[in-house]
Amino acid sequence: MFRNTKFKDKSTRPSNLVQTVERVSQIIDLVGNSSQGMSIKDISSTLGLPKGTVHRLLTSLAYFGYIRQDAKTKNYLLGLKLLELGNLITSQLDLRKIAEPYLKELAEKTKETVHMVILDQYEVVYIEKIESEIGTGGLKMASRVGARNPAHSCAVGKVLLSYLTDEELDTFIEKKGLPQRTPNTIVSPIQLKEHLSMVRNQGYAIDDEENEKGIRCVAAPIFDDKGRPVSAISISGPSFRVTKKLIQDVLKKEVIKTGLEISKALGFKGVT
Repeated sequence: MFRNTKFKDKSTRPSNLVQTVERVSQIIDLVGNSSQGMSIKDISSTLGLPKGTVHRLLTSLAYFGYIRQDAKTKNYLLGLKLLELGNLITSQLDLRKIAEPYLKELAEKTKETVHMVILDQYEVVYIEKIESEIGTGGLKMASRVGARNPAHSCAVGKVLLSYLTDEELDTFIEKKGLPQRTPNTIVSPIQLKEHLSMVRNQGYAIDDEENEKGIRCVAAPIFDDKGRPVSAISISGPSFRVTKKLIQDVLKKEVIKTGLEISKALGFKGVT
């Protein structure tokens, strides 16, 4: 039976693989290695699976765009959804590389910790963190690269949420809720929507000890060449040092400026 090449080494093969996921992976790998596509019969024979099983899997994959069927040959080929996901991965990897010098300069200039995040499944995912040279005054931030965080309670999350439609926001609230992280966290859907409207208009967001007690942040968006908000960056530090006055007088301008510089490096031609 055909096996995904990633699992040829039995010593590294997980013991708890989900059979359906494994079969889907096998089909995608198999079809992807055939320039002319493959018929149900060929896929069934190669994988040693019943035609009915293969047909059900192909139908589901086609519905979600991972597989498509050629109208003439009736063979199955890779769907455009995979191209879309591949482009997203490439853009995320490029984003980090492109942004790095700008983020380092921002951290050096402000002497505070700088973060960069993306929004994934309505959660913030940290893809870069540059620590402050002078530390957090005894407070240790929970953030780390790869970690997830509720979007509604942090500045970077609020920046990205502010670009969602009303329908998308309703879905976000329904799926994730608005858990209270600190006494300052916004937990009212109405209040959050009003707040996000303000964030969108002003071009930056503030986390006033809403995610972690004692930590204050200010964030701004990053746009791609099509003007879509693909990421957000923030300046974070202890609230006794990152004061509201400092944010208004200095830090908000610096984070907005850096966000725009990175956006332009990504091909963004708009203005904020």
